[in-house]
Amino acid sequence: MLNQTHTLSIPEHWRYSRHLFTVLGILLALLAGWLIGSWGVFGALITVGVPVALLAGIGILLEPRLGLLLYVNFSFLIGFSRFLPGELALGTALDGLLVLTLLSTFLNGRRMNWQQLRRPAFWILIVWLSFTILEYFNPEHPFPPAWFYHARSFSLSWFLLAIIVSVNPIKKSDIRIFCTQWLVWSFLAALWGFKQQYIGLESAELQWLAEGAAKQHILWGQLRSFSFYSDAGQFGSEMAGVTLVCILLLFETRSWLYRILYVVLAIVFFWGFAISGTRGALFVILAGFPAYFVLKRSPVHIMRGLIVGIPIFCFLMFTHIGDSVYQIWRIRSALHPTNDASFLVRLENQQKLKNFLKDKPYGAGIGTSSGAGQRFSPNYFAAQIPTDSWYVQIWIETGVVGLTLYLLMLFSIMLIGTIKIWQLKDPWVTTIMIVLLAEFAGICVVSYTNPILGQFPTSSILFISSFLFTTCDRWDTPTVPKTVDTIRRKVAI
Repeated sequence: MLNQTHTLSIPEHWRYSRHLFTVLGILLALLAGWLIGSWGVFGALITVGVPVALLAGIGILLEPRLGLLLYVNFSFLIGFSRFLPGELALGTALDGLLVLTLLSTFLNGRRMNWQQLRRPAFWILIVWLSFTILEYFNPEHPFPPAWFYHARSFSLSWFLLAIIVSVNPIKKSDIRIFCTQWLVWSFLAALWGFKQQYIGLESAELQWLAEGAAKQHILWGQLRSFSFYSDAGQFGSEMAGVTLVCILLLFETRSWLYRILYVVLAIVFFWGFAISGTRGALFVILAGFPAYFVLKRSPVHIMRGLIVGIPIFCFLMFTHIGDSVYQIWRIRSALHPTNDASFLVRLENQQKLKNFLKDKPYGAGIGTSSGAGQRFSPNYFAAQIPTDSWYVQIWIETGVVGLTLYLLMLFSIMLIGTIKIWQLKDPWVTTIMIVLLAEFAGICVVSYTNPILGQFPTSSILFISSFLFTTCDRWDTPTVPKTVDTIRRKVAI
Protein backbone atom coordinates (compact mmCIF):
# COMPACT_ATOMS: atom_id res chain seq x y z
CA MET A 1 0.00 0.00 0.00
CA LEU A 2 2.90 2.37 0.77
CA ASN A 3 4.26 2.00 -2.77
CA GLN A 4 0.92 2.62 -4.41
CA THR A 5 1.03 5.59 -6.81
CA HIS A 6 -1.88 7.92 -7.26
CA THR A 7 -2.70 9.85 -10.43
CA LEU A 8 -5.15 12.64 -10.91
CA SER A 9 -8.04 11.67 -13.11
CA ILE A 10 -11.59 12.74 -13.81
CA PRO A 11 -14.11 10.39 -12.16
CA GLU A 12 -15.82 8.13 -14.67
CA HIS A 13 -19.32 9.19 -13.69
CA TRP A 14 -18.35 12.86 -14.37
CA ARG A 15 -17.07 12.14 -17.86
CA TYR A 16 -20.39 10.80 -19.08
CA SER A 17 -22.75 12.84 -16.91
CA ARG A 18 -25.31 14.64 -19.07
CA HIS A 19 -26.43 16.68 -16.06
CA LEU A 20 -22.92 18.02 -15.47
CA PHE A 21 -22.49 19.16 -19.07
CA THR A 22 -25.99 20.63 -19.05
CA VAL A 23 -25.18 22.70 -15.95
CA LEU A 24 -21.82 23.80 -17.42
CA GLY A 25 -23.52 24.75 -20.68
CA ILE A 26 -26.12 26.85 -18.85
CA LEU A 27 -23.42 28.56 -16.76
CA LEU A 28 -21.36 29.38 -19.85
CA ALA A 29 -24.44 30.69 -21.65
CA LEU A 30 -25.29 32.89 -18.64
CA LEU A 31 -21.70 34.16 -18.53
CA ALA A 32 -21.79 34.94 -22.26
CA GLY A 33 -25.14 36.71 -21.84
CA TRP A 34 -23.81 38.78 -18.95
CA LEU A 35 -20.69 39.76 -20.91
CA ILE A 36 -22.70 40.81 -23.97
CA GLY A 37 -25.33 42.59 -21.86
CA SER A 38 -22.75 44.46 -19.80
CA TRP A 39 -20.09 45.23 -22.40
CA GLY A 40 -21.97 45.04 -25.69
CA VAL A 41 -19.82 44.36 -28.73
CA PHE A 42 -16.70 44.04 -26.61
CA GLY A 43 -18.40 41.40 -24.48
CA ALA A 44 -19.40 39.48 -27.60
CA LEU A 45 -15.81 39.61 -28.80
CA ILE A 46 -14.63 38.19 -25.48
CA THR A 47 -17.25 35.42 -25.63
CA VAL A 48 -16.09 34.33 -29.05
CA GLY A 49 -12.44 35.32 -28.71
CA VAL A 50 -11.45 33.55 -25.49
CA PRO A 51 -12.19 29.98 -26.73
CA VAL A 52 -10.60 30.77 -30.10
CA ALA A 53 -7.55 32.25 -28.35
CA LEU A 54 -7.17 29.13 -26.18
CA LEU A 55 -7.32 26.84 -29.21
CA ALA A 56 -4.86 29.08 -31.09
CA GLY A 57 -2.50 29.12 -28.10
CA ILE A 58 -2.47 25.33 -27.93
CA GLY A 59 -1.91 25.14 -31.69
CA ILE A 60 1.02 27.57 -31.49
CA LEU A 61 2.65 25.62 -28.67
CA LEU A 62 2.40 22.49 -30.78
CA GLU A 63 3.57 24.15 -34.03
CA PRO A 64 5.46 27.49 -33.87
CA ARG A 65 5.08 28.05 -37.61
CA LEU A 66 1.37 28.52 -36.95
CA GLY A 67 2.25 31.34 -34.56
CA LEU A 68 4.38 33.00 -37.22
CA LEU A 69 1.57 32.92 -39.78
CA LEU A 70 -0.95 34.20 -37.23
CA TYR A 71 1.44 37.01 -36.35
CA VAL A 72 1.46 38.11 -39.99
CA ASN A 73 -2.35 38.06 -40.13
CA PHE A 74 -2.85 40.01 -36.92
CA SER A 75 -0.25 42.59 -37.97
CA PHE A 76 -2.78 43.78 -40.54
CA LEU A 77 -5.49 44.22 -37.91
CA ILE A 78 -3.78 46.87 -35.74
CA GLY A 79 -5.69 49.66 -37.48
CA PHE A 80 -9.00 48.06 -36.47
CA SER A 81 -8.40 49.31 -32.92
CA ARG A 82 -10.20 52.51 -33.94
CA PHE A 83 -13.40 50.44 -34.18
CA LEU A 84 -13.07 49.08 -30.64
CA PRO A 85 -14.09 50.90 -27.47
CA GLY A 86 -11.44 52.18 -25.11
CA GLU A 87 -7.68 52.00 -25.39
CA LEU A 88 -6.81 48.42 -26.30
CA ALA A 89 -3.11 47.60 -26.46
CA LEU A 90 -3.27 45.51 -29.63
CA GLY A 91 0.44 46.09 -30.22
CA THR A 92 1.20 44.55 -26.83
CA ALA A 93 -1.07 41.60 -27.71
CA LEU A 94 0.98 41.10 -30.88
CA ASP A 95 4.14 41.15 -28.80
CA GLY A 96 2.58 38.47 -26.60
CA LEU A 97 1.83 36.35 -29.66
CA LEU A 98 5.44 36.75 -30.79
CA VAL A 99 6.80 35.72 -27.38
CA LEU A 100 4.45 32.71 -27.32
CA THR A 101 5.74 31.67 -30.75
CA LEU A 102 9.33 32.01 -29.51
CA LEU A 103 8.47 29.93 -26.44
CA SER A 104 7.01 27.26 -28.70
CA THR A 105 10.19 27.34 -30.77
CA PHE A 106 12.22 26.52 -27.65
CA LEU A 107 9.74 23.88 -26.46
CA ASN A 108 10.05 22.19 -29.86
CA GLY A 109 13.81 22.70 -29.86
CA ARG A 110 14.65 19.21 -31.06
CA ARG A 111 13.04 19.97 -34.42
CA MET A 112 14.87 23.27 -34.81
CA ASN A 113 18.06 23.91 -36.73
CA TRP A 114 19.96 26.07 -34.26
CA GLN A 115 22.99 26.17 -36.54
CA GLN A 116 21.11 28.75 -38.63
CA LEU A 117 21.79 31.33 -35.91
CA ARG A 118 25.43 31.38 -37.00
CA ARG A 119 24.45 33.26 -40.16
CA PRO A 120 26.15 36.67 -40.70
CA ALA A 121 22.83 38.54 -40.90
CA PHE A 122 21.84 37.33 -37.44
CA TRP A 123 25.11 38.51 -35.88
CA ILE A 124 24.78 41.88 -37.59
CA LEU A 125 21.33 42.21 -36.07
CA ILE A 126 22.74 41.30 -32.64
CA VAL A 127 25.18 44.23 -32.91
CA TRP A 128 22.27 46.62 -33.53
CA LEU A 129 20.20 44.99 -30.75
CA SER A 130 23.08 45.39 -28.29
CA PHE A 131 23.43 49.07 -29.17
CA THR A 132 19.70 49.69 -28.62
CA ILE A 133 19.86 47.92 -25.24
CA LEU A 134 22.76 50.14 -24.18
CA GLU A 135 20.67 53.15 -25.24
CA TYR A 136 18.45 52.50 -22.21
CA PHE A 137 21.25 53.98 -20.12
CA ASN A 138 21.59 57.10 -22.27
CA PRO A 139 22.07 59.97 -19.75
CA GLU A 140 20.21 62.35 -22.08
CA HIS A 141 16.97 60.39 -21.71
CA PRO A 142 14.34 62.32 -19.69
CA PHE A 143 12.25 59.18 -19.01
CA PRO A 144 14.12 55.86 -19.53
CA PRO A 145 11.05 53.56 -19.12
CA ALA A 146 9.76 54.94 -22.45
CA TRP A 147 12.63 53.01 -24.05
CA PHE A 148 10.52 49.86 -24.32
CA TYR A 149 7.82 51.48 -26.47
CA HIS A 150 10.18 52.24 -29.35
CA ALA A 151 12.81 49.53 -28.76
CA ARG A 152 10.23 46.97 -29.92
CA SER A 153 10.05 48.44 -33.41
CA PHE A 154 13.74 49.38 -33.45
CA SER A 155 15.22 45.96 -32.70
CA LEU A 156 13.40 43.65 -30.28
CA SER A 157 10.65 42.40 -32.62
CA TRP A 158 13.15 41.98 -35.44
CA PHE A 159 15.45 39.95 -33.20
CA LEU A 160 12.68 37.61 -32.02
CA LEU A 161 11.39 37.11 -35.56
CA ALA A 162 14.94 36.46 -36.78
CA ILE A 163 15.28 33.56 -34.32
CA ILE A 164 11.86 32.11 -35.21
CA VAL A 165 12.33 32.37 -38.98
CA SER A 166 15.91 31.16 -38.94
CA VAL A 167 15.62 27.99 -36.86
CA ASN A 168 12.11 26.74 -37.71
CA PRO A 169 11.83 24.08 -40.44
CA ILE A 170 10.03 26.46 -42.80
CA LYS A 171 8.99 24.87 -46.09
CA LYS A 172 8.40 26.33 -49.53
CA SER A 173 4.68 25.90 -48.90
CA ASP A 174 4.99 28.12 -45.84
CA ILE A 175 6.60 30.84 -47.95
CA ARG A 176 3.74 30.53 -50.45
CA ILE A 177 1.22 30.92 -47.63
CA PHE A 178 3.13 33.93 -46.29
CA CYS A 179 3.08 35.67 -49.69
CA THR A 180 -0.56 34.75 -50.31
CA GLN A 181 -1.62 36.15 -46.93
CA TRP A 182 0.25 39.34 -47.70
CA LEU A 183 -1.46 39.85 -51.07
CA VAL A 184 -4.93 38.86 -49.80
CA TRP A 185 -4.80 41.27 -46.87
CA SER A 186 -3.44 44.00 -49.16
CA PHE A 187 -6.30 43.40 -51.60
CA LEU A 188 -8.85 43.68 -48.78
CA ALA A 189 -7.12 46.85 -47.59
CA ALA A 190 -7.36 48.35 -51.08
CA LEU A 191 -11.08 47.54 -51.24
CA TRP A 192 -11.66 49.17 -47.85
CA GLY A 193 -9.72 52.21 -49.03
CA PHE A 194 -11.97 52.43 -52.10
CA LYS A 195 -14.98 52.19 -49.83
CA GLN A 196 -13.68 55.10 -47.74
CA GLN A 197 -12.94 57.21 -50.81
CA TYR A 198 -16.03 56.56 -52.94
CA ILE A 199 -18.78 55.40 -50.54
CA GLY A 200 -18.00 56.93 -47.18
CA LEU A 201 -16.46 56.49 -43.75
CA GLU A 202 -17.75 54.57 -40.76
CA SER A 203 -18.70 56.46 -37.61
CA ALA A 204 -15.60 55.16 -35.78
CA GLU A 205 -13.40 56.44 -38.61
CA LEU A 206 -15.11 59.85 -38.54
CA GLN A 207 -14.54 60.03 -34.80
CA TRP A 208 -10.87 59.12 -35.28
CA LEU A 209 -10.50 61.95 -37.79
CA ALA A 210 -12.31 64.38 -35.47
CA GLU A 211 -9.92 63.54 -32.64
CA GLY A 212 -7.03 65.02 -34.59
CA ALA A 213 -6.21 62.74 -37.52
CA ALA A 214 -8.11 65.00 -39.95
CA LYS A 215 -5.17 67.41 -40.00
CA GLN A 216 -3.08 64.83 -41.90
CA HIS A 217 -5.86 62.99 -43.72
CA ILE A 218 -8.04 65.74 -45.19
CA LEU A 219 -6.07 68.09 -47.44
CA TRP A 220 -7.77 70.75 -49.56
CA GLY A 221 -11.07 68.99 -48.97
CA GLN A 222 -9.73 65.66 -50.24
CA LEU A 223 -9.68 62.56 -48.07
CA ARG A 224 -6.46 60.58 -47.90
CA SER A 225 -7.71 57.02 -47.57
CA PHE A 226 -6.08 55.05 -44.76
CA SER A 227 -8.07 51.78 -45.00
CA PHE A 228 -7.71 49.70 -41.82
CA TYR A 229 -4.04 50.66 -41.40
CA SER A 230 -2.64 53.04 -38.81
CA ASP A 231 -2.60 56.03 -41.19
CA ALA A 232 -2.55 57.03 -44.85
CA GLY A 233 1.25 57.01 -45.01
CA GLN A 234 1.39 53.38 -43.95
CA PHE A 235 -1.47 52.44 -46.29
CA GLY A 236 0.03 54.21 -49.32
CA SER A 237 3.51 52.82 -48.82
CA GLU A 238 2.23 49.29 -48.37
CA MET A 239 0.07 49.63 -51.49
CA ALA A 240 3.08 50.86 -53.47
CA GLY A 241 5.08 47.92 -52.13
CA VAL A 242 2.60 45.27 -53.25
CA THR A 243 2.22 47.09 -56.59
CA LEU A 244 5.94 46.55 -57.07
CA VAL A 245 5.61 42.92 -56.00
CA CYS A 246 2.86 42.23 -58.55
CA ILE A 247 4.72 43.98 -61.38
CA LEU A 248 7.86 41.93 -60.70
CA LEU A 249 5.87 38.69 -60.47
CA LEU A 250 4.24 39.66 -63.78
CA PHE A 251 7.71 39.84 -65.35
CA GLU A 252 8.69 36.47 -63.90
CA THR A 253 5.67 34.27 -64.60
CA ARG A 254 4.99 32.45 -67.86
CA SER A 255 1.38 31.56 -67.11
CA TRP A 256 -1.10 33.83 -68.87
CA LEU A 257 -3.64 33.20 -66.12
CA TYR A 258 -1.22 34.47 -63.48
CA ARG A 259 -0.16 37.34 -65.70
CA ILE A 260 -3.77 38.51 -65.92
CA LEU A 261 -4.12 38.11 -62.14
CA TYR A 262 -0.98 40.15 -61.43
CA VAL A 263 -2.03 42.90 -63.87
CA VAL A 264 -5.41 43.22 -62.14
CA LEU A 265 -3.83 43.23 -58.69
CA ALA A 266 -1.17 45.76 -59.73
CA ILE A 267 -3.88 48.15 -60.99
CA VAL A 268 -5.94 47.72 -57.82
CA PHE A 269 -2.93 48.23 -55.56
CA PHE A 270 -1.61 51.20 -57.55
CA TRP A 271 -4.92 52.99 -57.28
CA GLY A 272 -4.98 52.15 -53.57
CA PHE A 273 -1.62 53.93 -53.36
CA ALA A 274 -3.05 56.86 -55.35
CA ILE A 275 -6.09 57.44 -53.12
CA SER A 276 -3.87 57.40 -50.02
CA GLY A 277 -2.31 60.68 -51.14
CA THR A 278 1.07 59.39 -49.93
CA ARG A 279 3.15 60.78 -52.76
CA GLY A 280 6.50 59.75 -51.25
CA ALA A 281 5.43 56.11 -51.52
CA LEU A 282 6.12 56.37 -55.26
CA PHE A 283 9.79 55.87 -54.38
CA VAL A 284 9.06 52.30 -53.26
CA ILE A 285 8.53 51.53 -56.94
CA LEU A 286 11.27 53.84 -58.24
CA ALA A 287 13.83 52.26 -55.90
CA GLY A 288 12.54 48.70 -56.16
CA PHE A 289 12.97 48.54 -59.93
CA PRO A 290 16.75 49.23 -59.93
CA ALA A 291 17.15 46.68 -57.13
CA TYR A 292 15.33 44.14 -59.30
CA PHE A 293 17.65 44.89 -62.25
CA VAL A 294 20.74 44.39 -60.08
CA LEU A 295 19.42 41.09 -58.76
CA LYS A 296 18.39 39.76 -62.18
CA ARG A 297 21.60 40.66 -64.04
CA SER A 298 19.66 39.95 -67.22
CA PRO A 299 19.59 42.38 -70.19
CA VAL A 300 16.18 41.00 -71.25
CA HIS A 301 14.59 41.76 -67.89
CA ILE A 302 16.28 45.14 -67.74
CA MET A 303 14.80 46.01 -71.14
CA ARG A 304 11.35 44.86 -70.04
CA GLY A 305 11.57 47.02 -66.94
CA LEU A 306 12.76 50.06 -68.84
CA ILE A 307 10.01 49.65 -71.46
CA VAL A 308 7.42 49.73 -68.65
CA GLY A 309 9.11 52.21 -66.33
CA ILE A 310 10.44 54.98 -68.58
CA PRO A 311 7.08 55.95 -70.20
CA ILE A 312 5.38 56.08 -66.78
CA PHE A 313 8.21 58.17 -65.31
CA CYS A 314 8.16 60.59 -68.25
CA PHE A 315 4.37 60.84 -68.05
CA LEU A 316 4.60 61.91 -64.40
CA MET A 317 7.76 63.99 -64.62
CA PHE A 318 7.36 65.97 -67.84
CA THR A 319 3.63 66.27 -68.50
CA HIS A 320 0.59 67.70 -66.75
CA ILE A 321 -1.86 65.22 -68.21
CA GLY A 322 -4.41 64.20 -65.61
CA ASP A 323 -3.61 67.01 -63.15
CA SER A 324 -7.34 67.64 -62.84
CA VAL A 325 -7.53 64.29 -61.02
CA TYR A 326 -6.33 64.99 -57.48
CA GLN A 327 -4.69 61.59 -57.00
CA ILE A 328 -2.58 61.90 -60.16
CA TRP A 329 -1.57 65.47 -59.31
CA ARG A 330 -0.59 64.35 -55.80
CA ILE A 331 1.62 61.53 -57.12
CA ARG A 332 3.23 63.84 -59.70
CA SER A 333 4.16 66.38 -57.00
CA ALA A 334 6.44 63.78 -55.40
CA LEU A 335 8.85 64.26 -58.32
CA HIS A 336 9.06 68.02 -57.65
CA PRO A 337 9.87 68.19 -53.92
CA THR A 338 11.43 71.67 -54.04
CA ASN A 339 8.02 73.05 -55.01
CA ASP A 340 6.40 71.43 -51.98
CA ALA A 341 5.97 73.57 -48.86
CA SER A 342 5.73 70.54 -46.54
CA PHE A 343 9.07 69.20 -47.82
CA LEU A 344 10.73 72.56 -47.13
CA VAL A 345 9.28 72.52 -43.60
CA ARG A 346 10.83 69.08 -43.10
CA LEU A 347 14.23 70.44 -44.09
CA GLU A 348 13.82 73.29 -41.61
CA ASN A 349 12.93 70.84 -38.83
CA GLN A 350 15.96 68.73 -39.67
CA GLN A 351 18.18 71.80 -39.37
CA LYS A 352 16.73 72.46 -35.89
CA LEU A 353 17.38 68.84 -34.95
CA LYS A 354 20.93 69.10 -36.24
CA ASN A 355 21.59 71.96 -33.83
CA PHE A 356 19.91 70.04 -31.01
CA LEU A 357 21.92 66.84 -31.61
CA LYS A 358 25.33 68.36 -32.35
CA ASP A 359 26.57 67.50 -28.84
CA LYS A 360 24.57 64.27 -28.54
CA PRO A 361 26.33 61.59 -30.64
CA TYR A 362 24.13 58.88 -29.07
CA GLY A 363 20.92 60.84 -29.46
CA ALA A 364 18.28 61.88 -26.98
CA GLY A 365 17.38 58.30 -26.05
CA ILE A 366 15.01 55.68 -27.46
CA GLY A 367 11.42 56.69 -26.78
CA THR A 368 11.94 60.47 -26.67
CA SER A 369 10.36 61.40 -30.02
CA SER A 370 7.14 60.68 -31.91
CA GLY A 371 4.35 58.87 -30.03
CA ALA A 372 6.24 57.71 -26.93
CA GLY A 373 7.97 61.08 -26.58
CA GLN A 374 4.70 63.00 -26.77
CA ARG A 375 3.18 60.65 -24.21
CA PHE A 376 5.94 60.45 -21.60
CA SER A 377 8.06 63.58 -22.10
CA PRO A 378 5.90 66.09 -24.01
CA ASN A 379 7.93 69.11 -22.90
CA TYR A 380 11.22 67.68 -24.16
CA PHE A 381 12.47 69.25 -27.40
CA ALA A 382 12.80 65.90 -29.23
CA ALA A 383 9.09 65.18 -28.66
CA GLN A 384 7.97 68.55 -30.05
CA ILE A 385 9.57 68.24 -33.51
CA PRO A 386 7.70 66.09 -36.07
CA THR A 387 9.95 63.27 -37.26
CA ASP A 388 8.17 62.68 -40.61
CA SER A 389 10.80 60.03 -41.37
CA TRP A 390 11.91 56.72 -39.93
CA TYR A 391 15.57 57.67 -40.28
CA VAL A 392 15.04 61.05 -38.65
CA GLN A 393 13.42 59.22 -35.70
CA ILE A 394 16.42 56.86 -35.51
CA TRP A 395 18.73 59.90 -35.69
CA ILE A 396 16.91 61.76 -32.88
CA GLU A 397 16.78 58.80 -30.52
CA THR A 398 20.15 57.11 -31.18
CA GLY A 399 22.23 59.94 -32.61
CA VAL A 400 24.58 59.92 -35.55
CA VAL A 401 26.28 56.81 -34.15
CA GLY A 402 23.02 54.86 -34.03
CA LEU A 403 21.87 56.08 -37.44
CA THR A 404 25.19 55.03 -38.98
CA LEU A 405 24.98 51.57 -37.40
CA TYR A 406 21.38 51.18 -38.54
CA LEU A 407 22.08 52.15 -42.16
CA LEU A 408 25.11 49.85 -42.24
CA MET A 409 22.93 47.02 -40.95
CA LEU A 410 20.31 47.58 -43.66
CA PHE A 411 22.98 47.76 -46.36
CA SER A 412 24.68 44.60 -45.03
CA ILE A 413 21.42 42.65 -44.98
CA MET A 414 20.68 43.65 -48.58
CA LEU A 415 24.24 42.79 -49.63
CA ILE A 416 24.09 39.35 -47.97
CA GLY A 417 20.69 38.73 -49.57
CA THR A 418 22.02 39.73 -52.99
CA ILE A 419 24.98 37.35 -52.75
CA LYS A 420 22.76 34.50 -51.56
CA ILE A 421 20.24 35.07 -54.37
CA TRP A 422 22.97 35.13 -57.02
CA GLN A 423 24.03 31.67 -55.83
CA LEU A 424 20.55 30.12 -56.10
CA LYS A 425 19.67 27.51 -58.71
CA ASP A 426 15.99 26.89 -57.98
CA PRO A 427 13.90 29.17 -60.29
CA TRP A 428 10.92 29.54 -57.97
CA VAL A 429 13.01 30.33 -54.89
CA THR A 430 15.09 32.78 -56.93
CA THR A 431 11.99 34.64 -58.14
CA ILE A 432 10.38 34.93 -54.71
CA MET A 433 13.58 36.05 -53.01
CA ILE A 434 14.30 38.66 -55.70
CA VAL A 435 10.80 40.07 -55.22
CA LEU A 436 11.16 40.15 -51.41
CA LEU A 437 14.56 41.83 -51.55
CA ALA A 438 13.48 44.39 -54.17
CA GLU A 439 10.46 45.34 -52.05
CA PHE A 440 12.69 45.51 -48.96
CA ALA A 441 14.99 47.94 -50.78
CA GLY A 442 12.05 50.06 -51.90
CA ILE A 443 10.64 50.32 -48.37
CA CYS A 444 14.08 51.21 -47.00
CA VAL A 445 14.27 54.13 -49.44
CA VAL A 446 10.74 55.42 -48.82
CA SER A 447 11.31 55.29 -45.06
CA TYR A 448 13.17 58.57 -45.48
CA THR A 449 9.81 60.22 -46.19
CA ASN A 450 7.57 58.16 -43.87
CA PRO A 451 8.23 56.30 -40.60
CA ILE A 452 6.76 53.08 -42.00
CA LEU A 453 9.66 50.69 -41.44
CA GLY A 454 8.73 50.54 -37.78
CA GLN A 455 4.95 50.29 -38.21
CA PHE A 456 2.61 47.33 -38.64
CA PRO A 457 2.11 45.54 -40.97
CA THR A 458 5.15 46.69 -42.99
CA SER A 459 7.60 45.99 -40.17
CA SER A 460 6.33 42.41 -39.75
CA ILE A 461 6.60 41.72 -43.49
CA LEU A 462 10.11 43.18 -43.76
CA PHE A 463 11.49 41.59 -40.59
CA ILE A 464 10.34 38.16 -41.77
CA SER A 465 11.34 38.59 -45.42
CA SER A 466 14.83 39.84 -44.46
CA PHE A 467 15.58 36.48 -42.84
CA LEU A 468 14.02 34.61 -45.69
CA PHE A 469 16.23 36.10 -48.40
CA THR A 470 19.41 36.13 -46.26
CA THR A 471 18.98 32.39 -45.58
CA CYS A 472 17.36 31.48 -48.91
CA ASP A 473 19.91 28.76 -49.73
CA ARG A 474 17.96 26.57 -47.28
CA TRP A 475 15.33 25.98 -49.98
CA ASP A 476 17.60 25.78 -52.99
CA THR A 477 16.97 22.59 -54.97
CA PRO A 478 18.81 22.77 -58.30
CA THR A 479 16.69 21.68 -61.23
CA VAL A 480 17.91 18.63 -63.13
CA PRO A 481 18.26 19.09 -66.93
CA LYS A 482 15.63 17.14 -68.85
CA THR A 483 18.19 15.00 -70.72
CA VAL A 484 19.89 13.95 -67.50
CA ASP A 485 16.54 13.33 -65.83
CA THR A 486 15.42 11.14 -68.76
CA ILE A 487 18.60 9.06 -68.59
CA ARG A 488 18.13 8.60 -64.83
CA ARG A 489 14.58 7.36 -65.32
CA LYS A 490 15.66 4.86 -67.98
CA VAL A 491 18.45 3.55 -65.77
CA ALA A 492 16.00 3.25 -62.88
CA ILE A 493 13.59 1.25 -65.05
